[in-house]
Amino acid sequence: MRNLVTGDQMKEVDRYTIETIGIPSLVLMERAALAVVSEIEALVNKKSNIWVLCGNGNNGGDGIAVARLLHLKGYKIWAILAGTRESGSREWLAQLDIAEKIGVQLVNFPEFPPGECNLFVDALFGVGLNREVLGTYKEIMEKVITYGPEITVAVDIPSGIHSDSGQIMGTALRADVTVTFGFEKLGTMLYPGKGYSGRVVVADIGFPAQSLSAIRPSFFTFESGDTKEIPLRPAYSNKGSFGKVLVVAGGRNMSGAAYLSALAAYRTGAGLVKIFTIEENRTILQSGLPEAIIATYDPEEAEADTASFKELLKKQCEWASVIVLGPGLGREPYVKNLVEEVLTNAYVPIILDADGLGAIADHPDLTGYFTENIIVTPHLGEMARLTGSSVEAIKKNLIAAAREYADRFGITCVLKDAVTIGALKDQRTYVNSSGNSAMAKAGSGDVLTGIIAGLLALGLEESDGAALGVWLHGRAGDAVREKYGSYSLLASQLTEEIYTILQEQTR
Repeated sequence: MRNLVTGDQMKEVDRYTIETIGIPSLVLMERAALAVVSEIEALVNKKSNIWVLCGNGNNGGDGIAVARLLHLKGYKIWAILAGTRESGSREWLAQLDIAEKIGVQLVNFPEFPPGECNLFVDALFGVGLNREVLGTYKEIMEKVITYGPEITVAVDIPSGIHSDSGQIMGTALRADVTVTFGFEKLGTMLYPGKGYSGRVVVADIGFPAQSLSAIRPSFFTFESGDTKEIPLRPAYSNKGSFGKVLVVAGGRNMSGAAYLSALAAYRTGAGLVKIFTIEENRTILQSGLPEAIIATYDPEEAEADTASFKELLKKQCEWASVIVLGPGLGREPYVKNLVEEVLTNAYVPIILDADGLGAIADHPDLTGYFTENIIVTPHLGEMARLTGSSVEAIKKNLIAAAREYADRFGITCVLKDAVTIGALKDQRTYVNSSGNSAMAKAGSGDVLTGIIAGLLALGLEESDGAALGVWLHGRAGDAVREKYGSYSLLASQLTEEIYTILQEQTR
């Protein structure tokens, strides 16, 4: 697991390190510049023309230090100064003074260096940008874009990208490599900032652990090796040792959703999986997944909400240790009764997805049955229906949207997008780093609900199971894309790759 930070959090880490720990800011700046230079040396040779665009804050100071270090190594380097001495920070002025004394080639905007630019270093804005880029700075950025550098390396974050939301603040410079310091910023994890950041390198420049603890970090992502969070399967055990997943799913002509969720739960490690569906789905589900238990109900009884239907559903809920509610249920009137009865009778974790969320959106009073055991997994369209907001507004503020919904009801909200957000009930927020566009296929979400259910059946708590499930789901998608490319992925193939990831736990 690695921590992520907002711009304000990073500034606080920086301040604490300098003022409380006592590490001088120029020491941190020098280490930051060395990290950037290390990446540059792997990209170009000493015949290349390198331009460094320097703002007048500490990000610009990093840039001037980069220019100095490259100059001393014999590279053809120009530093473009976007600011003036009067507006420069103390560290910026110190770096400029050193650069002038050793003969670094400097130009002041609107002047630009002669010739073409082989590698461009973007050190204009750092993580503090919080308003739209206008005026002279916009002119500078637009001029850089017209020059079309062959390679661009961003210092800490691409200029013009908001460090918290990843939004473009009017205009932005696109990087091939972003060298960020200490901790990755949310803005390079979230789109469109993620698309502007290229390959992100997180460089250790000497922030001590105490500096991170001072901000109480709440944003995180998983990385290679975190499969250790998945519980091991003890040798002395039986199928009942690994949980019972009830999949309430599959309406008319939608048996596939129930199948995918159930299969994913089994693949992830659940001991027993029962599918509760309409009778017409029995044959196809028993044929496709003979390992599953099948229990069925009559839609007419469900619509009438008869005593026998209520008793049948109550027994299913009592059997389960985890419930998946919603995939492929359809939008028939009886679905509302089905969702309400499960929410009323279940005292175990519930992963509420797809048509289950549709019932909640159509009947908001059902949120009155929400408990802390609920995990909702909406995509953007479903989230818009649940909240009354627009897809575009949610897309611009993914974390805020997920966090607000989770906090309103004290639940876990997994908001699915190109970068999925897990607003966990314990106040941590997970930002997913796995997955790809090949996964944008029907059934992919059904597999995710099954993976989360399987992890909860193994004993993980809701917050941990939701976050880890999203990561495993994305990793399975990455494995499928590697084998079959970006176009041909099928949701069922995701379930086939779960085992390759889970094997890491036993290596």
